[in-house]
Amino acid sequence: MARYTKDPDIIAALTPEQYHVTQRAGTERPGTGEYLHNKAPGIYVDVVSGEPLFASSDKYESGCGWPSFVKPIEPAHIVELRDLSHGMIRTEVRSTHGDSHLGHVFPDGPRDRGGLRYCINSAALRFVHREDMEAEGYGAYLAQVEDLA
Repeated sequence: MARYTKDPDIIAALTPEQYHVTQRAGTERPGTGEYLHNKAPGIYVDVVSGEPLFASSDKYESGCGWPSFVKPIEPAHIVELRDLSHGMIRTEVRSTHGDSHLGHVFPDGPRDRGGLRYCINSAALRFVHREDMEAEGYGAYLAQVEDLA
């Protein structure tokens, strides 16, 4: 079983935007994220810890300006916290092992797929293409990835 941790060396190597988002609970500008329009098959992992978070098969176009997913690939790798910042009541989404701020979850997703919208910053993610999943230790998640391209 893989071990996922908050590695100080990885944190030191983050880009300024990745650091701002994951370590300071920041938000990238809408419509600018690297993975917003990614349709390749694979999984999205925490840029800090590498823990698997979302599958491409659960990604959808919500129109919100950030990558959106209907559910986490591994619910135990997601922590949801009440967020009262910016004069709103929201639910923050963080990675369990990396403690990275990922984004927020809202109850306005596709009803036929559970009704949730995980609105996630690209800067908090690293994409692992289906072709690389086995070699990078994510082979157990191959069955949850389908070709969407």
